[in-house]
Amino acid sequence: MDIGAAGYRRFLDGDDGGIEEIIAAYKEALTLYLAGFCGDISTAEDLMEDVFVKLVVDRPAFRGKSSFKTWLFAIAGNVARDYLRKSRRRGYVPIQELTNEPGGQVLYLTFFEGFSNSEAAKIMRKTNRQVENLLYRAKQSLKSEMRKEGYKYEE
Repeated sequence: MDIGAAGYRRFLDGDDGGIEEIIAAYKEALTLYLAGFCGDISTAEDLMEDVFVKLVVDRPAFRGKSSFKTWLFAIAGNVARDYLRKSRRRGYVPIQELTNEPGGQVLYLTFFEGFSNSEAAKIMRKTNRQVENLLYRAKQSLKSEMRKEGYKYEE
């Protein structure tokens, strides 16, 4: 059992120190992940807090079908999608969202957070093949942008 799952189990058993460990371990990574959805770090911090409030209030069941981190990031993705859906209904769409690409999400999840392609697929609610395609295109796009900036790519 990983640290997140162990902390969550302790929290569910009445030890508030468990949720504090989870927050300390995942708050920064979740904030950066959520910023990819909304394009605004301040909103991302609010959404990150909403994720942890959801854990404390709703106490969703962690069944262990994936790692705790994968499960937590999937919840965060759902919170972000709910936020974006509600924002659109109100007629507010941040300019950053219009330029946000799923490729950036998959790069962040696989390279910076160390998720496997299949874990990233679960988090993003995509198929493995879709994630592989997004990853390939994101790498190609990144390579192209780096060339424009004067960096040389070594094969």
